[in-house]
Amino acid sequence: MSKELQQTIEMLAKEKGIEPDTIVTAIEDAVLTASRKYYKTDEDFRTKFNVETGQVELFTVRNIVNEVTDPLTEISLEEAQKLYGDEAELDMAIEFPKATDVLGRIAAQTAKQVIFQKVREAEREHVYAEYGDREGEVINGTVKRFESGDIIIEMGRVEALLPRKEQSRAENYTVGDRVRAVIKGVNRGGTKGPQIILSRTDPALLIKLFEQEVPEIYDGTVQIRGAVREAGDRAKIAVFSTERDIDPVGACVGMKGTRVQSIIRELRGEKIDIIEWAHDVNTLITNAISPARIQSLSVVDEAGKVVEVIVEDQQLSLAIGKKGQNVRLAAKLTGWKIDIKSEEDVRREVEEKFELAETLATVDGFTDAMWETLSTSELNTVNRLRESSATDIANLLSIDEEMATALQNAAHVAAETKAKLEQEAAEEAAKQAAAEAAIEEAAKQAAAEAAIEETAKQAAAEAAMEETPGQSAEEETDGTTDQLTEKEPSIDEKAADESATEQA
Repeated sequence: MSKELQQTIEMLAKEKGIEPDTIVTAIEDAVLTASRKYYKTDEDFRTKFNVETGQVELFTVRNIVNEVTDPLTEISLEEAQKLYGDEAELDMAIEFPKATDVLGRIAAQTAKQVIFQKVREAEREHVYAEYGDREGEVINGTVKRFESGDIIIEMGRVEALLPRKEQSRAENYTVGDRVRAVIKGVNRGGTKGPQIILSRTDPALLIKLFEQEVPEIYDGTVQIRGAVREAGDRAKIAVFSTERDIDPVGACVGMKGTRVQSIIRELRGEKIDIIEWAHDVNTLITNAISPARIQSLSVVDEAGKVVEVIVEDQQLSLAIGKKGQNVRLAAKLTGWKIDIKSEEDVRREVEEKFELAETLATVDGFTDAMWETLSTSELNTVNRLRESSATDIANLLSIDEEMATALQNAAHVAAETKAKLEQEAAEEAAKQAAAEAAIEEAAKQAAAEAAIEETAKQAAAEAAMEETPGQSAEEETDGTTDQLTEKEPSIDEKAADESATEQA
């Protein structure tokens, strides 16, 4: 009996990855709980697992005292000496055996539940001790099952959770598939479900994959200064070389792109932009915006980390990216807010500011100081100025509301004049377009009629040729000979002559 139980304990300990003593303690606690539930007394119960017999011994403990106040936990010195002789002394604890075979089925079920609970707690503590300091590490596992969109990953003796939000939208899995993921966190508390949280979307996975694939990163020659991802679509990673002779971007790309392609395959086709890190803000942001080319860059607010980037008109969509993805990743990578404008946008802003300056120059009392304040504010266009209130204008320029109203009225007049001119231009353009369309339609109609007439002529000529099939080119006259070939009588004429001869 003892040998079988001992083997069971050892097998369970090996399976759960915990110490055998932990299971023994769980068994002792289970029997103790069941005993208290069965006997329903205030006795001081104790349990001890006997390795030799394979049984859990149950007993109560009583302290030796001169005067007994609680018979369940105390025993007099006189009575103790009757049981144990002179060895019994005051303040000693005496153990009294209790039967365990009377606990019954309910007590056994209670003990079973306690054992399972204790084993689970011990198992979770073991998992935390093993994986608690391994956050950011890449592990391999196998898809075991699915739970409401989450994936349970089997990693040897333990299970991990890959939540839906940590899964790439470009990936699909089935039971048995191999999965490589990064440990995002380990939960110590809780009693249900796996406590190891994995991720396939965290930038740490991208960094670890590059560390595994690029020897220069592993040995520290090339350093990763930052990485951002929108899993399944695109990622950007900034690298820096500690040695002048080594190209960090080339090292990450590899010969014919073999290194980066291996990572792209692991991430199911996710596009990766590898840029070179730079301490200079202008260079760093220029690199981060790639593959788009920058015309100019200026720092708008250094404290707030805001920059304005100007690109060519045809480069604007490339710089922004699909749904703003490229500029969004560049901003996350650099830590700067990037405001991208095209050359056309800049020209339009300059024209609007020039228009406002011309408009307000006609207002008496408008000064250069007012213009400097206004041009650098949000009210730097005619439309913005007219849509603002006189009070806001007065507060901004430190002027009275009468002057503010005059500026606003000037903006109204300029806006209305511009709108009228634009409407007239639009009407004229519409008329011109209509006239051009009418001319084009007339030309198409004339061409169609000419084509029809030409087709009719060709049909008539073909019909005429079919009526004289035996006529050759030599039989036709060119109008230059003096003699005409006698016309051969027709069949009708021959028949008439024969009839006249018969009558005669």
